Amino acid sequence: MAHPVRTLKSAQQPQPAAGSQPQAPKSILREYSEALFIALVLAIFIRTFFIQAYKIPSGSMEPTLLIGDHILVNKLIYGLRMPDSIFGLEIPGLPLGRYLIHFEPIHRGDVVVFVFPPDRSKDFIKRVIGLPGDTIQVKNGKVWLNGKPMDDPHAHFEVTDGERSPISPRDNFGPVQVPPGKIFAMGDNRDRSYDSRFWGFADENDVEGKALIIYWSWDSDHDGLLPVRWSRIGMLVH
Repeated sequence: MAHPVRTLKSAQQPQPAAGSQPQAPKSILREYSEALFIALVLAIFIRTFFIQAYKIPSGSMEPTLLIGDHILVNKLIYGLRMPDSIFGLEIPGLPLGRYLIHFEPIHRGDVVVFVFPPDRSKDFIKRVIGLPGDTIQVKNGKVWLNGKPMDDPHAHFEVTDGERSPISPRDNFGPVQVPPGKIFAMGDNRDRSYDSRFWGFADENDVEGKALIIYWSWDSDHDGLLPVRWSRIGMLVH
């Protein structure tokens, strides 16, 4: 016996009941507006709590991150963090700028984006060097961790030992102990980074996420027609 072909239920519109007024179909403009609004809300939600794109504006993290690198930052790895404002508004009673749930601790060596302590309108990206309880010292440009030279494979130096200053925090700093709830952060380009040696500690609640991957890289100093650093696209940030 042959089986009948199944058809979609919406292939035939039901007839309106007697005495009722037929409903006008949604206009294309209204459907487009609703879809655009939903897409916008989803984009804001994803950007706020899950993942966000950033552009590297300075050379403080070279050679790990170059000027013109575009990266994605995982904002959920450490937990669920409330944004610092809701559409630019600070609403009393909401735990803005704080973690509601913690998933994973911040690790020494993570490359993180955080709210810049001296100016909360800016985001900074640095590497975590010290965690709560750690003692940090810089001697002639090199980091000492808890009284011993730190294993520091990502550090990059442009200044010779003979050019080091005994009074500059860039070259000689500390020792200081990282307080509870704080981190000590430094740029990989140690001689060209404005970091915790100069402005102090960053709050763990101000860490917005961990750098994940380079999705685009543009070399504005290149003379070519299309100055894209193709070899950097898709590189994970370590």
